[in-house]
Amino acid sequence: QPAPTMTDQLCVTLYNNMEDVPSQFFVEKHSWEGLRDIIHCSRKYSGMIANKAPHDFQFVQKKDENGPHSHRLYYLGMPYGSRENSLLYSEIPKKIRKEALLVLSWKQMLDHFQATPHQGAYSREEELLRERKRLGAFGITSYDYHSQTGLFLFQASNSLFYCQDGGNNGFIQSAPVKPVEIKTQCSGTRMDPKICPGDPDFIAFINNNDLWIANIKTGEERRLTYCHKGLEEDPKSAGVATFVIQEEFDRFTGYWWSPSAVEDPSGGKTVYLLYEEVDETEVEIIHVPSPALEERKADAYRYPRTGSGNVLFQIVSTQDKELVVPFNSLFPGTEYIARVGWTSDGKYGWAVLLDRSQRKLQLVLLPPALFVPVSDDPAARQESLAAVPVNTQPYIIYEETTDVWINVHDIFYPFVQTTEEEFSFIWINESKSGFSHLYKITSLLQPSRDFKCAIKEEVTLTAGEWEVLARHGSKIWVNEATRLVYFQGTRDTPLEHHLYVVSYESPGDVVRLTKPGFSHSCSVSQNFDFFVSHYSNVSTPPCVHVYKLSSSEGDPLHVVPEFWASMMESPGCPGDYNPPEIFDFPGKSGFQLYGMVYKPHNLQPGRKHPTVLFVYGGPQLAIAGAPVTVWMAYDTGYTERYMDVPENNQQGYEEGSVALHVDKLPSEPNRLLILHGFLDENVHFFHTNFLVSQIIRAGKPYQLQVYPNERHSIRCPESGEHYEIMLLHFLQQYL
Repeated sequence: QPAPTMTDQLCVTLYNNMEDVPSQFFVEKHSWEGLRDIIHCSRKYSGMIANKAPHDFQFVQKKDENGPHSHRLYYLGMPYGSRENSLLYSEIPKKIRKEALLVLSWKQMLDHFQATPHQGAYSREEELLRERKRLGAFGITSYDYHSQTGLFLFQASNSLFYCQDGGNNGFIQSAPVKPVEIKTQCSGTRMDPKICPGDPDFIAFINNNDLWIANIKTGEERRLTYCHKGLEEDPKSAGVATFVIQEEFDRFTGYWWSPSAVEDPSGGKTVYLLYEEVDETEVEIIHVPSPALEERKADAYRYPRTGSGNVLFQIVSTQDKELVVPFNSLFPGTEYIARVGWTSDGKYGWAVLLDRSQRKLQLVLLPPALFVPVSDDPAARQESLAAVPVNTQPYIIYEETTDVWINVHDIFYPFVQTTEEEFSFIWINESKSGFSHLYKITSLLQPSRDFKCAIKEEVTLTAGEWEVLARHGSKIWVNEATRLVYFQGTRDTPLEHHLYVVSYESPGDVVRLTKPGFSHSCSVSQNFDFFVSHYSNVSTPPCVHVYKLSSSEGDPLHVVPEFWASMMESPGCPGDYNPPEIFDFPGKSGFQLYGMVYKPHNLQPGRKHPTVLFVYGGPQLAIAGAPVTVWMAYDTGYTERYMDVPENNQQGYEEGSVALHVDKLPSEPNRLLILHGFLDENVHFFHTNFLVSQIIRAGKPYQLQVYPNERHSIRCPESGEHYEIMLLHFLQQYL
């Protein structure tokens, strides 16, 4: 579950009706200790609700015809009595009694295993990745899985572990297994571990900003890249996503295994790794106070402030190969490599490229033959270049342009090629209509000077004033046997997320599979016979149910999901919980806008009440958490997307920077509260420091609350509790 960030939680505006005299307002006031008790109980309940639900599902079909279960369902969850996520599984029965509610038992995969480091002491790399991913949960937070062998690989306790279940070795029957620690000679934390799909004896990981591989059977490990020289402020790295790519584009890895191995004539096999090599020489170094304040040290971060230099990069394949022509020469307008991967047959690597303005996107294919061995010998390099097959080139199979900006998404499904000249795929486009929708596209792979491919066909699969969910890890599930694509979207109402299915062969009907009145987050099984939904609404806490998909004869599209079993029932709301009321109104844009209002428990009809509005402004009171106060000092990827580079929009940067307008702040005390984590490496404490300096210079009052050991997200439970008490106390005293 995401950790709360100060900006998410604390940017609020408070309105009061100035026509009413104070006696007409009734605000129940509590002491600091009274508020602490209320917050403590509330956080305990909400924390249980937020972290308890299972997630990251993996369906595995059982092939025992005589056994009682059809699937084993693996997932991460927090077992009863535990405070950390673990790897769990449940058995899905072949038959159920429809008149009885079946609640699946959660079974431990791992035997007496503590995944959280001792006293929560994460390494600097782990801590920063948790910040970028907004992770608040402890324990195992992700895992990699190899279906043929049943191999699970995960990071825990500052180390790497694996275990096996299912696959060719059968399933564990009852007793949990003891995970095997993967020993290492590496100093420092091994990050981003992944199983090699073509040979699961091999894994890859990042150590000290370089790429390594290891054989889990023999214990051998090898450093593949030597980009990072070990210097404290070394600008080069391999296989690592940079700060801006993680924070603003949601890409958290910098290397990708090919999906299969290539057989050699001698009987051996070759596996490939595509990785990103980054040079941050042009990126400014920012010094942020270290958590170990008593040592008087500062952590150094490469942080590209808007208008300054971004990283330089290239994509390199394994076996010490590099592109025939440097990446920036092949694609001269590219500023960001937003997404990378392989086609399912391993024939091409692919990448999503963005220019600096984020108004032009290119989807490109990179054949492995385009990479040649790295060599300092000109003759050897020339020999390698001569061996590159004729007409080997990248292909730009799709382009998008817009006059605003392009939101990078996670939906790309390449079909296996049936002819050498054509390449078909499912893609999301938001630029065409302003709403993200699915398209099936066929491009013609014809060599050309500019690498651009003609579009043979572009079929609209979904359309209308609603969205297919495509960002922040969203998925689609494509059943090539029935020509159906399953996706999540907002077709029924923007207030709810549902699972839908549509034909990509003859698009028309879009069929909803989840029940209305709730918002769902779903995962579909590999065989398209089950899905699991985590769903809730404003008056019903989350529950997790498993549904069976049984298509009617001859019509797989119009399937009727059948409730099969429960993994978690809704725990119910506290007795004093009043759900918010949803309201809507027409906006000036012509679209209907929606909101939620939480009414006070002691609401008295006919009397006006102080109102807290979650926006970034005044007029009565303002609370700002980790505020960006000078846009020139924020990062490139976010700021330039909406505001262009500073030299093209000087007026916008000045008008949008609150620290340059402190003369407009009120002169009465107790109207402005600023909160900031001192170690914040995203919105640096500089922003608050500069704002407060300007406020003092202007002679204006303010209140400042600093959290000395917190970053952009509040991690320490005591800090989280304190800032919520601080917020409520400020409201009740001064609103």
